[in-house]
Amino acid sequence: MLAGRRSVGLLAKSLGFEHPVIDLHCHVLPGIDDGPATIEDSLALARAAASAGTRMLVATSHVSWEYPNSGETIARLADELTVRLRAEGVALAVRPGAELAMTRVADIAAGELSRLTLGGGRWLLVEPPFVAVLTGLDTLIADLRSRGYHVLLAHPERCPAFHRDRSMLERLVASGVLCSLTAGSFAGRFGRPVRRFSLELVRGGLVHNVASDAHDDIRRPPTIAGELQQAGLGALTAWLTQDVPDAILGGGEIPPRPHAEIASRRRLWRPR
Repeated sequence: MLAGRRSVGLLAKSLGFEHPVIDLHCHVLPGIDDGPATIEDSLALARAAASAGTRMLVATSHVSWEYPNSGETIARLADELTVRLRAEGVALAVRPGAELAMTRVADIAAGELSRLTLGGGRWLLVEPPFVAVLTGLDTLIADLRSRGYHVLLAHPERCPAFHRDRSMLERLVASGVLCSLTAGSFAGRFGRPVRRFSLELVRGGLVHNVASDAHDDIRRPPTIAGELQQAGLGALTAWLTQDVPDAILGGGEIPPRPHAEIASRRRLWRPR
């Protein structure tokens, strides 16, 4: 954990990273969810992340009914991975976190929930279910906020309920929720409707972070900046991948979105 809630950007620069990309959502830990099976697979993912420009990532293993991981296990594996990365000279810092299934959050004890935040702060990465009708999320978030937590919503662009009712997402954002989209969504990895909706959310001011949601180094790779550039969103890259995640991990105020021109639809990159 950063001493005195020190800026992640300052820490990264102290390690020699002048312009750190921070990945807030990455399944890099071995053997505990649908990410890497072994430590060697984790190292391959980490090397790919470093090669793609990421200098810090949060190990957000699933915490769900299918994967009932604990904060203690996640922290231990993150420490073990850090030791291996240092030994092999991989320029990447790893911090513990979790991707909390909405359906599991209410059953997590208060003490355990505090160990599942992003980097030890007060932000929780919450995953909505992939359903067409979504109920109870606003109530859950209100409860978390009353307990002093903030919510970063994982890949809302892939949730059918938000496709059907975008106003639900707008209300959540108005209440203080932030949205973290998956970089691959902008590259069409989850289909054209998801890609189209992702761009609509950006234009609507409903996107605050873009992360890799990587699960390996090939099929679900840890790349971010390249997808944003190809989608015509390069002007927002620093805010989405450095400024906002730095504030989330460092406990600071979320910086306002910069004024930036976004490429028109006809100029946007399309996957081949």
